[in-house]
Amino acid sequence: MSDTFPRQYARTQRLTLGDPRTITVAADGQRVLFARSRAGDDPVNCLWVLDIATGEERLVADPLHLLDAADDEHLPIEERLRRERMREGAGGITSYATDAASTVAAFALGGHLFVAGLLSGQARELVVDGPVFDPRPDPVATCVAYVCGRTLRIAELDGSSWELAGDEHPDISWGSADFIAAEEMGRYRGYWWSPDGAAIAATRADIGPVQRWYISDPANPDQQANEVAYPAAGTPNADVTLHVLALDGGSTEVVWDRDTYPYLADVQWADSQRLLLTVQSRDQRSLMVLAADPRHGGTEPIFADGDTAWVELVPGTPEVLDDGQLVMTADRDGARRLMVDGNAVTPIDLQVRAVVTAQDDEVYFLANPIADATVQHVWRWRTDGTLAALTDEPGVHTAAIGGSTVVLRTAVLDEPGATTQVVDGPTISTFAQQPLVTPNLSLHRYGDKALATAVLLPSYRTAGDDGPLLPVLLDPYGGPHAQRVLRSHNAYLTSQWFADQGFAVVVIDGRGTPGRGSEWERSVQRDLATGPLDDQVAALAAAAQEHPLDLTRVAIRGWSFGGYLAALAVLRRPDVFHAAIAGAPVTEWRLYDTHYTERYLGDPSSDATAYAANSLLPLAGELSRPLLLVHGLADDNVVAAHTLQLSSALLSAGKPHEVLPLVGVTHMTPQEVVAENLLLHQLDFLQRSLGLRDAH
Repeated sequence: MSDTFPRQYARTQRLTLGDPRTITVAADGQRVLFARSRAGDDPVNCLWVLDIATGEERLVADPLHLLDAADDEHLPIEERLRRERMREGAGGITSYATDAASTVAAFALGGHLFVAGLLSGQARELVVDGPVFDPRPDPVATCVAYVCGRTLRIAELDGSSWELAGDEHPDISWGSADFIAAEEMGRYRGYWWSPDGAAIAATRADIGPVQRWYISDPANPDQQANEVAYPAAGTPNADVTLHVLALDGGSTEVVWDRDTYPYLADVQWADSQRLLLTVQSRDQRSLMVLAADPRHGGTEPIFADGDTAWVELVPGTPEVLDDGQLVMTADRDGARRLMVDGNAVTPIDLQVRAVVTAQDDEVYFLANPIADATVQHVWRWRTDGTLAALTDEPGVHTAAIGGSTVVLRTAVLDEPGATTQVVDGPTISTFAQQPLVTPNLSLHRYGDKALATAVLLPSYRTAGDDGPLLPVLLDPYGGPHAQRVLRSHNAYLTSQWFADQGFAVVVIDGRGTPGRGSEWERSVQRDLATGPLDDQVAALAAAAQEHPLDLTRVAIRGWSFGGYLAALAVLRRPDVFHAAIAGAPVTEWRLYDTHYTERYLGDPSSDATAYAANSLLPLAGELSRPLLLVHGLADDNVVAAHTLQLSSALLSAGKPHEVLPLVGVTHMTPQEVVAENLLLHQLDFLQRSLGLRDAH
């Protein structure tokens, strides 16, 4: 059977398999750790070490040798949920943790605990009470902590283990991130070792207050439905507290005003005598960094920020320089700026996206020019006031740093995949496959809002040729926290495949998408519909002035927020859009979670006006164009009720539409056969809906 792009894209998990990931640089800069599978279609990640001095890559741990199988079928539920929250589709070693010096790594496979010597290159199992989730060595590599169900345990290196914290109540768990922390706040863990290894700061999460939803598998009615504690907008969240647990006995609760600041966004140790907590108010308009004394649990604020819209949580913050200065970010003068000891140290034309690390007298961070969010560069700020970009090639750059060693990962528009290289050192090998399509695209900034827009044509067409006008497919995400228009080759592979089927594909990042400054991001406050949709329409019209677009045949497709935007497009603007594919769409915002939804639309229990204005359900009677709704029935993020309620409303209004339920599929579609045929089904729908059958 000949290979096709949909088959390749599905089999290689979007061309990510075989590429180095989860990169860690040892504190002395002598070793680089990373996960990578053996081939571009191998889903089982191994653990590798790159020796900086020799450039040699050494295989440290191979799951197939350690367990005779990847054993992903027997994952603990906690690990399945972590992978879902992180959108991780691969198997094997997908996460690991090390001691402070990166001499020992710990990881879990199929609920079993393994440790690996990163100098010896040997890995072995520690047989402990399990199943094991999120194992982490202490900083001095004498024992390993891990989560087992709802308990936090300690494993000694001789294989014995004991419980550090637990509770008999089924609603209470220790050491794990609650749903909101993992899905929306980027906090995927629930415990942190002290630097001396004498204690652990651990969360205690009580999901008792959270409402219960039930997600069943209609294809297997003999199986019991999964009970999910889902904190929908306006309903109670989990009750999360933080405790310092001494390994030799004793527990101290860290105390702060949890009524005002219920969200625990980040925890880290500044040193063995001081904890740093990042806490956020329920309305997200106020954020504080607190210093806590682990001996008595008292806290005091060391940084505060407020905003009339919301305060953004930025990855990698807070950090502390060697001289004790606090590193944060904050929106000031229209841009997200790096803050050191409360002072903004980056210019107002630069948007900080994440802090990589703070060490010695310097801070490494990721940022883009506000005028061009299609790129991301690695920057360094030093306490002497110097600011320098470490990358300049137009593309998307990230970094991992330890000691004096900097590892840059670079994706550019003209070359497939990404390059992972030590600055002034070796390149880490990639086994990722070469994509079977090559983007034929041009990038633009359209209109007075300079809307970032990519236009992709079939590989045999150019913008200025005299060929016939092409049917159009808009392929956006279009909402907060994600971009589609990037100077990265692999960002456009699926779009190009659709283009090669005879479409002009247009990808637009409108208002609310990240990188364009404070006002741009906050323009969607209380209205997630109007600005994002208007920007799609405006950029489409502008693109038609330069490209062979047939505006009488325009379709739109999207997933998640993009699915919401696609359905919204045909409901509100059938004069522009003639068909839509809405994958896993949020159709009724009252059914989505607290932290995300309340940030933009407020608390519906006190004011539901914005929820009514942004819901798709009241628009059901307006449908006059073909609409395909696609939803995974096992989705616990955007639950299938979104699609089912919209379908019911459409049927009640007498509006024909199509629904494609995906059995056993979550918010991701990692299953190879599902991912491949889902693309083919969408193509079939577009061809039918736009009257393209005879033309192709």
